[in-house]
Formats: sequence, structure tokens, C-alpha cells
Amino acid sequence: MLMLFMFGVLFQKTLVKTEDIILTDGSNIFQVPLYSYKNINLPEEHIPYFLHNNQHVVTACKQDPHCPYKFLYQQKYMKKLKACWGYEKSCKPENRFGYPTCDYVEIGWANTIEEAQDVFWKQADFGYVKERMNEMKTHCRPKAVGDSSLQCSRYLQYCRATNLYIDLRTPKRNHDRFNEDFFQKDQIGGYCSMNVEAFLAEGQRKSPLQSWFAELQTYTELNSRPIENGSCDIIVEKPTYFMKFDAGVNMYHHFCDFVNLYITQHVTNSFSTDVNIVMWDTSAYGYGDLFDETWEAFTEYEIIHLKSYDSKRVCFKEAVFSLLPRMRYGLFYNTPLISGCHGTGLFRAFSQHVLHRLNITQEGPKDEKIRVTILLANALKTLSLFEVQIVNYKYRELRFKEQLRITHNTDIFIGIHGAGLTHLLFLPDWAVIFELYNCEDERCYLDLARLRGVHYITWQKKDKVFPQDEGHHPTLGKHPKFTNYSFDVEEFVRLVLLAADQVSQHSKWPFRRKHDEF
Repeated sequence: MLMLFMFGVLFQKTLVKTEDIILTDGSNIFQVPLYSYKNINLPEEHIPYFLHNNQHVVTACKQDPHCPYKFLYQQKYMKKLKACWGYEKSCKPENRFGYPTCDYVEIGWANTIEEAQDVFWKQADFGYVKERMNEMKTHCRPKAVGDSSLQCSRYLQYCRATNLYIDLRTPKRNHDRFNEDFFQKDQIGGYCSMNVEAFLAEGQRKSPLQSWFAELQTYTELNSRPIENGSCDIIVEKPTYFMKFDAGVNMYHHFCDFVNLYITQHVTNSFSTDVNIVMWDTSAYGYGDLFDETWEAFTEYEIIHLKSYDSKRVCFKEAVFSLLPRMRYGLFYNTPLISGCHGTGLFRAFSQHVLHRLNITQEGPKDEKIRVTILLANALKTLSLFEVQIVNYKYRELRFKEQLRITHNTDIFIGIHGAGLTHLLFLPDWAVIFELYNCEDERCYLDLARLRGVHYITWQKKDKVFPQDEGHHPTLGKHPKFTNYSFDVEEFVRLVLLAADQVSQHSKWPFRRKHDEF
């Protein structure tokens, strides 16, 4: 328990050193802050939750006249310290960062609405974070204070290490991005006492994007402290996150990386951007990333490729092996979810976190008009109720931040089935996502919308959608995702009006109207 606490503290922004504090003439007024408050850089709504888990900041704030939470927001923050995300042991349900809503009970998952809410909260909300935290085991225990350590969740889906030694002098690089035999004995490890049998029993889900078992299976109990004995050519002082990336050219898959990194930050209890992110890739290839601006929400530095350390022995004082994008029962790729429930605090917090750090703001709605962003048609431009814009999110023509700005300032977002619908994560809370046609993949964006908590609709009348042909997948043959579609205009407008009605009735819609106005 002590070791867990110590590791968590290491990842926090440290208090200003006492020798840096200057007192005015004989007074007790500090001329410099006791903490780097500006580096917290979280959405306003998240501050009390951050303070709840970082009592050292609260202590500094109470003593510090420079603390913005003490003077500017005392009513909001310092008096709301019972607020908690939900995974903390002391967190009471009424103080959680939201709770999902369930409209009905799916038999087989639960017997009551309350049970259904709890199931969904554990599957996809901060209850999921709590379960990962409860799984943590120490696999390599430090022999003395300051020695190496290795702790992991079940199946090695998440790990954290101190004083980690990695020998990359003779890397076996080839075309495989996730070579499962990359390290031999003594090439990765630490000076600690290893429970080898228990560690090797965690390999049941060994798979490139599901577990770190392949990378850590040869973790070795070293005979001496690698940093002290001069075994390290490079010593990395800065906290380092290792990540195995999914496809960087597909928004749906790549945002599985970002969501899991955000969840990892919660498990680690650190949202600092003064960290390194290392792309774990055993090939010599580069990596195409169409959404690289998103990294600004997580780090101040460029992403480091693992091959940057080739020919060196590298020691990382603090290392985290992030949760992975395609874990079985993970988030959010192919996650089995109980039906009838929606609105997780976790995905709402992720959306707020990224938008805040990328400085994407809500600029409306304006003049009580519902803003529609649509990818394909002009049918709505004749209706005065709507302010319509047609966009093409091509990365060469529109920066990703600008794409997010458009999305976040949209009330109805319309597009056919495809990765671009992942933008729904960044819609305002009152918005509707209209998947024009789901191409017979019914759950993908419906479930993602449920996770985010925005209303989802799709085409309802199959006799009013017209495929060009059967579709032709390059290898699978007939496929509904590989053809073009045309749609009945009147039916399209009817559905958009239904979406507009949903927007106008949402509790957070700034111009909430009476139901019969539409």
C-alpha cells in the first residue's frame, strides 16, 4: 500500500521548493505560489474531483494566498471536496461525477433499473476504472526503498514500473509492429524480488493490442541496481507512458488509444502534460497520424518512437504501460454493453478534457437556430429553422482542431456509417448524432453515442434508402459498407425534424422550447 501511494505521488506536480519561497519584509505572505496551479489545466467542472484525490494541493491551497481555488472559486471548489469520480474507496454514490440513465431492463443482464445502472457503470463508466484499480498486483517487489518495482492489473493490460531497465543495443526489428519475442532474458527488468510463477500466469490474453504480456514476459530480476551501477546509457527522469497504437488514419480506432490513455491517467492519478509518450513499435516503420493535434491534451512533447532508443541501455525512473485499444471487455472497441442505458460520466469527462486542453469552446447556439453539420446533402437549406453547413473533414484541407471546433458547435451531426462519426464524442450534451445509414452495423455508433450520452437516430424505412449495388469488398465479396446510397428527401427531412425536436427538448439546450413549436 505504501508503494502504491508513493508511486502516485511521484506523478504529481511537486510543490514549489521551500528555498524558492520568498517572504515579504517580516510577513508570512508568499511571493510565489506554493503549487504550480496553472499546470493543473483541467475543465472547471473537474477541479473539485482533482482536489479530492490530491490533498497535498488542498493543503497548499489553504496556506497560499495565490491559490485561485481559495479566493476566486471558494464556493465552488474548496467547499465541494466530497465530489469524487466514483472509483475512490471513500466515494459515496451521491457524490459521483454523474451516473448513467437506464430506460429499461435487459433481461439476462439485470433484474431492476438500479442493477442495470450498476452494470453499465462498471462496464463503461468510472466503475470500469475502479475495477482496473482493484486488480492491481505487485509482481516485482522492491528490496529496499527506492528500488525497482512492477505492478500490473489483471492480464497485464496496464502496468507501472519504477527504475525500469531496457536494453535496446541489439533490437530485433522487422516488419512486425508488435514482435512478441522482442526481448530476451536480462534485456528488460529491474532490481526487485520477482514472483515469476504468478507473473507468467497472467498471459491468458496475450495479444498485441490487448495485453503487455508479450513485451514483459521476459522481465528479469536483476542482480544489482541498474542506475547506481552504471548500466544505463540514458536515464529518463521524466514520467513515461508506453503505448501501442491502433490505426492512426482511422478516427474510431485511434480514439480508442486516446480514451484508454485518459483512463490510464485516472488509474495513475495524474493529468500532467510534463510526461513522455513512447510509441511501442518493434518495426522500423514510421506511423501515420491524422489526429496528432490531440496529443496536446496529454503531453507537451513530441511522441517518441521506441526505435529512438536503439543501440542504448535505457533506464526509466517512472514508467506506465497504458491500457490498450482492443482489450477484451475494454473500451471502446467491440465492447459488449447492456442495452437501454446511456450517458457515462467517463466519456463526458474525456470529451470535456480534450476540448478544454485543445482550447475548443462552445460559441452558440445563435439566434435560437439549430446548427446542422452534414456531410452530403443540401436538402435542409430551404428550411429556416436550421443553420446548415456542409463539411468534408479531409485532414489535408482542415486541421483536426478546426474539425473539432465545427463539431463542438453543432447541434445535429449527420453522416453515413464511417469513422468520421467518432466526432460524436465532442458534440455538446444536447446534440443529436444522425447516422444516416448504418450499413447493417447496428451497434457501432449507437453504442458510442450511448457511452458519450448524446441522442442517436438512424434511417428507419428501408424502402426509402437505395443502394447503388450490393457493394464490393476487396476480399470479402458482397458488403453493404462498400457501395453508395441515395435517400428519399422527404424522409430525410422528417428525420432531421425529429432530431431537432429532440435537441429543443433537451434540458441543457439554451433555448429550450415547448414541444409543440415543431
